[in-house]
Amino acid sequence: MSKEEEVLNEPSSPEISTLHQEEPEHLQDKVQLVVKQETDDMLVNKQKGKTETSKQRKHKKAHRKQKLYSCKICDKTFSQNYSLKTHMKTHTAKKPFTCSTCGKHYRHKSRFIDHMRSHSGEKPYTCAACGKSFHRIGILNGHMRIHSGERPYTCTTCGKSFVSKSHLLDHMTIHTGEKPFSCENCGKCFRRKSNLVSHITVHTGEKPFLCETCGKSFQRKSDMVRHITVHTGEKPFSCETCGKSFQRKSDLVGHIRVHTGEKPFLCETCGKSFTNKRYVTIHMRTHTGEKPFSCGTCGKCFARNYNLHFHMRTHTGEKPFSCGICGKSFTQKLEHMRTHTGEKPFSCGTCGKKYARKHHLHFHMKTHTGESSFSCGTCGKCFAFSLLHHKKIHTELTQV
Repeated sequence: MSKEEEVLNEPSSPEISTLHQEEPEHLQDKVQLVVKQETDDMLVNKQKGKTETSKQRKHKKAHRKQKLYSCKICDKTFSQNYSLKTHMKTHTAKKPFTCSTCGKHYRHKSRFIDHMRSHSGEKPYTCAACGKSFHRIGILNGHMRIHSGERPYTCTTCGKSFVSKSHLLDHMTIHTGEKPFSCENCGKCFRRKSNLVSHITVHTGEKPFLCETCGKSFQRKSDMVRHITVHTGEKPFSCETCGKSFQRKSDLVGHIRVHTGEKPFLCETCGKSFTNKRYVTIHMRTHTGEKPFSCGTCGKCFARNYNLHFHMRTHTGEKPFSCGICGKSFTQKLEHMRTHTGEKPFSCGTCGKKYARKHHLHFHMKTHTGESSFSCGTCGKCFAFSLLHHKKIHTELTQV
């Protein structure tokens, strides 16, 4: 039997068994009676003749003028009797404070009160610097470090610093490779519990976050917040080098690597490097042939969601982008504008020739590589570009 079980099952403390049966409203008084009786034995002093651990002696030396209260289950010491009482609850499975809204249980009343604010929306703690409000004072304290620049929690592996201990612990899993949160449906593992919670909605189909402007639903709150910027036009993340703005911080981080030349994400199949982890995931589909995004109208499949999004406009006829110079409407915004500006951002690394469209560069590269992507089903002849002109030869011969 473990030390904790022995202490909790001691016959000299019948009040403990009674404590587990008490209702929450009577719990606090009962805890005070039980722990008060036990802390008489837990008080660390030599007059009782109790042998002190090295940890207790070290802590007591730092507070010579204070009375120290020690937990006889784990030997942890406290300078206040109240702190010991609170700590004793961690050794029991009892969570007497229950949320009537979602049914979640808590050991401590303070944590329970904090949780209730998540339902009521109350945020009583306000930042004096920027006016942002929070439902817990601990979150406010962590937020204040953003303004002060203080980062007291440092990773011993890479030296990176963080404003909160929770951020440091989350970061440490990058080095350890630990993914402790596992999906019961598919077995996929995650570093963060919040990521697991978001992932589970993939199986349930639940989309609890609703855009009040257009009614679109999202599985994650972060996706909804990002979507709202589509309506507001807000792009709060700006590049200090070129001034380009982005809706998402992750997009800005990836963009900055365009300037630095950093490509830390590597394809394990072909060795190609990318500035963003998301690009590796998309690129891997060129090896696997996976096309997870399917058109509900014609069944055509795509490797990327935005390709499906553009494809859908061929069915709807939607042309949301209007040119301010010539008034013409288009399904995509940037490509047409280059006909007015003369911009050709896609350059051939072999001969230096430039193109306004990326796929034009892609076709041009075949003149250097000799690659033939299109094969005629009639005569077997191969071409680097479209077969449309070649097929006319067979059509004309048939008509003759």
